[in-house]
Amino acid sequence: MDELAVNTPPNPRVWAVGALCRALGDALMARFGQVSVRGELSGFSRATSGHCYFSLKDSVGQLRCAMFKRSAAGLDFVPRDGELVEVTARPSVYEPRGDLQLIVETMRRAGQGSLFEEFLRLKAKLEAQGLFDTQRKRPLPMMPRAIGLVTSLGAAALHDVVTTLRRRAPHLPVVLVPAAVQGAGAPAELIEALSKLYLFAQKDKGLEPNLANDFSCLVGPVPVDVILLVRGGGALEDLWAFNDEQLARVMAQSPVPVVCGVGHETDFTIADFVADVRAPTPTAAAELVTQPREVLWAALDAQQRRLMDAAQRLLDRNSQRVDRVATQLGRPSQRLGAQQLRLSTLAHRLGAAVRSNCQTQQQELRRYGSSLPDAVRRALEGQSQRLDRAALRLGLLDPHLVLARGYAWLTDAEGRAVGRAVQTHAGQTLQATLVDGTVDLQVLRGSG
Repeated sequence: MDELAVNTPPNPRVWAVGALCRALGDALMARFGQVSVRGELSGFSRATSGHCYFSLKDSVGQLRCAMFKRSAAGLDFVPRDGELVEVTARPSVYEPRGDLQLIVETMRRAGQGSLFEEFLRLKAKLEAQGLFDTQRKRPLPMMPRAIGLVTSLGAAALHDVVTTLRRRAPHLPVVLVPAAVQGAGAPAELIEALSKLYLFAQKDKGLEPNLANDFSCLVGPVPVDVILLVRGGGALEDLWAFNDEQLARVMAQSPVPVVCGVGHETDFTIADFVADVRAPTPTAAAELVTQPREVLWAALDAQQRRLMDAAQRLLDRNSQRVDRVATQLGRPSQRLGAQQLRLSTLAHRLGAAVRSNCQTQQQELRRYGSSLPDAVRRALEGQSQRLDRAALRLGLLDPHLVLARGYAWLTDAEGRAVGRAVQTHAGQTLQATLVDGTVDLQVLRGSG
């Protein structure tokens, strides 16, 4: 029995979890004390209490860190993910989770991390090539016909965007093309998703049948007028897919405006600079491309009031014109009576004018009837005198009067008149016409 008691090992101590965490923390503090650590900032956030939480990492490891408000108040710069910093800290164990962490007392810049340096190099390159120029930025449509959405199906950003759109503009169709937003294959999936939406945005008659099955959500054949590219916040490496050069170039080729809502308000990616509009959060991106229904209803009400006021003013103006014309025109019966009176007056004047004209014509006829016989007699006497004078002139031209004065009319055997001596020759027979008859003659000596 004594031998067994000597060889039996003592019972091991059973630790409570919290006690073991405290013991480990004390051992770390005793072993290392205050340490200086250099690493790249990742997942930096500042709580409303003023405490800061982040991770320090390098190529082989990562440590969680906490910097309480009293120490954070001494920071002379705004820490950003990707920056290389040096901290003085105490190693400890966070008992509620059993995580190893550093309690940071001081922090200073030690340079910029490799990821951040790569980000800056790509940013400078694309900026020099004009991909960030404000001249190529397009305004967002006031009332898009449909909204394209690229994000992960499992992302909280999808819930935030859908909730915002459903609340503000449930009538708008949304075309969702899912894609990974984190990891090595994320840039290629984002590029493929944007390319599909570009095909839809370029067609006014909707998707082709062979493309419709590629979309997770498609409401109606309505063209996409704006595209949302969104995901929630995270560390620099978590958002690194949105710093891809090829993705930036594909975004610059978008036929419609692109709104980038990636990360939190302090997060910046290359996609933010290339996009037409940068939203601080996915929810803000959804708000930028929609007008609440209340705003649209208010605008419609205002337009309706303006239209009704304009119509009422037009009616009032035309009513005044009608009243003015009615005053000038008078009642139709009065106008008709006046016209009838005027017609009667004109008819009376016409009858009187016709009677007066007939009387005048009758007087003229009577006057012409009394003077006509004298005029006819005078005309006959004048014509008779003219006839006598013409007969006298005609008688004076009678050849017999010439023959009566002793002249004769000579003709040859053919009856041609002979008025000259050269027309005769000896032995020629002529006929002489005298006042009382004819005599045959023979030329004894002629001049011919």
